[in-house]
Amino acid sequence: MSTMIDHVFLTVSDRERSVEFYSEALKPLGMRHVFDFDGSAAPEWVGDLAGFGTDTAFTFWLREGDSQGHAAHVGFTASSREVVDAAYAAAMAAGATDNGAPGERPYFAPGYYAANVLDPDGYSLEFTYHGQP
Repeated sequence: MSTMIDHVFLTVSDRERSVEFYSEALKPLGMRHVFDFDGSAAPEWVGDLAGFGTDTAFTFWLREGDSQGHAAHVGFTASSREVVDAAYAAAMAAGATDNGAPGERPYFAPGYYAANVLDPDGYSLEFTYHGQP
């Protein structure tokens, strides 16, 4: 099954700080800072971007600007409960604010296990595993 979302941009107040944060927070998920896009030839609204993903898929992008942390929630898929726990711990160690410790979220679905944090700009992040206990 392929995903229907190709990419997401988040506008952050300090790109360098956010690259450092997401480099640590997304490491347990197998994502890393893989590409920097020079936006000088693109439309002005694009800007310079820091891309995260794998060697072949850059799906999560950061650009510097006027952030509105409360305006977005991004859920990242984890391959196990242990990876959810590791991503939560990595995000917290990198400066996240707790927004829901790792645990079951049965109100969403059976087997739904997740952890929630706020990034340095206040964006809501969720690390999720949809498997069985």
